[in-house]
Amino acid sequence: MKKRLAVVLCAAMMLSACGGASTSDKTADTKGQTAADSKADATEGSKGDGKLVLSTYGLSEDISEDEVYTPFEQEFGCEIVTETGGTNDRYTKLAADSESSIDVIELSQAMTAKGADEGLFDTIDLSKIPNAENLIPAAKELAENGQGIPYTINSIGIIYNPELTGFEIKSFDDLWDSRLEGMVSIPEITTTFGPAMVYVAGDHAGTPVAEDEGKAAFEALAELKPNLVKTYTKSSDLINMFTSGEVAAAVVGDFGVPTIVAANPDLVYVTPEETYANFNTINITKNCKNKDLAIDFLKSTFAGSVELYDKILASTGAIATYLPAGESEKYAEPVAYWSDQPIYKTIVDYSKLTPANNTSPYYYDGRNAIGTQIQNIMNGADTDSAIADAQAEVEFSMQ
Repeated sequence: MKKRLAVVLCAAMMLSACGGASTSDKTADTKGQTAADSKADATEGSKGDGKLVLSTYGLSEDISEDEVYTPFEQEFGCEIVTETGGTNDRYTKLAADSESSIDVIELSQAMTAKGADEGLFDTIDLSKIPNAENLIPAAKELAENGQGIPYTINSIGIIYNPELTGFEIKSFDDLWDSRLEGMVSIPEITTTFGPAMVYVAGDHAGTPVAEDEGKAAFEALAELKPNLVKTYTKSSDLINMFTSGEVAAAVVGDFGVPTIVAANPDLVYVTPEETYANFNTINITKNCKNKDLAIDFLKSTFAGSVELYDKILASTGAIATYLPAGESEKYAEPVAYWSDQPIYKTIVDYSKLTPANNTSPYYYDGRNAIGTQIQNIMNGADTDSAIADAQAEVEFSMQ
C-alpha cells in the first residue's frame, strides 16, 4: 500500500485541537527510569492482587503522587507502582516484552496509534467510563476508535531570555531573525514536537507542507541554520543550555516550561497565535492483570475529576480534554500574560470545534525519514532529491 509522505506527515501533526500531533515524547526523561526503581520493582507485575503498574512520563511526580496516586490507593485499597521515562523508551519496553507487567501506559497520540496498530492495547469499554461522554469531541472520537483516552492537550511555544535576545519574541517567524544568530535551539525531529518544526518552517515560508510535500519547509529550515546552536532530545536539556547561556531562545512543549523556568526564572515563555499541539493518551495494555482496577483508575482520575485538572493546570500546563474542567472557575481565571483573558477556558472552547485526526501508524517511519533528509538538506543536499529519497524510504516501510 502506498500513500504520499505529505499525507502521512499531515496525519501525524494535525491536532484535533490546535493543529499538531503526542506528544509526545513528552520529556519526563528528566526523571528517567531510576524514578521507577525508587518506588518499586515493577517487573514483579500485577497479578490481580490490588496492584496497578503504571508507565508514565513522570513529570511533576510529586503532584501526581499527592493528587492522583495516593487518593486512588486509599479509595480502592490498592498499590500503584510507577515506571517513568520518555515515550519512546517506555513504548519500546512494552512492545519488546510479550509478558510485560505494565497495566496502564501514558503515551503520545502518535505512539498510541502505533501501539494500536501493533495490538498492544486492550479495547476500552467506554460504557464503563461514563464521563468519556464529556470529553471534547475530538478526544471522544479517538477514544471510540481505540486510540486510548486522550486526557490532556499540549502545545509548543518559544521560551527565551530577553536580556540575551535583545528584543521581544512574539512569533515563530522571529526565530529566523538575524539578531538570533547562534542563539536558537529546536527539538530533534525524533522528539514529540520535532515534526512540528517542519510545519512551523512551512508556515514561515508561506507554503503549507501539504501543498508542496514540504519542499518550502525544508528550505526554510536550511535558512534557519545560521541561528541554530543545536537541536535537543529532552526538554530537560534546555535547563543547562539556558543556565550556561549557550542558547537564548528555544522551541519547547508547554509541559517542559515549569521545570525550565524554575531553574531560570528570568526566562519568558510565549505561545504564538498560531501553534501546534497534540494529545497525550492513557491506555490499558493487553497484558493488564487487573482490568477492572485499570478502568477504575481511568474513570476516577483523568476521565472524571475537575479538581485534579484544576490542580495540575498551574504546575504542568496540561490542558483538560474533560469538558467540565474547562467550565471550572480555575479555567475561567484571567491570565495576566494574555491581557487578562481566560486563555485556558478559551483553548478548551476552541477544542470543542476542532475535528479529530486519527494519527497514521506510519507516523514514525515518516518522521525518521524526514529527519534524515532535513539534515542532508541543511548540509547542502538538493531538496527535491532529498524529498524523493524520504518518500521512497517510507513507501518501502509501508509495503
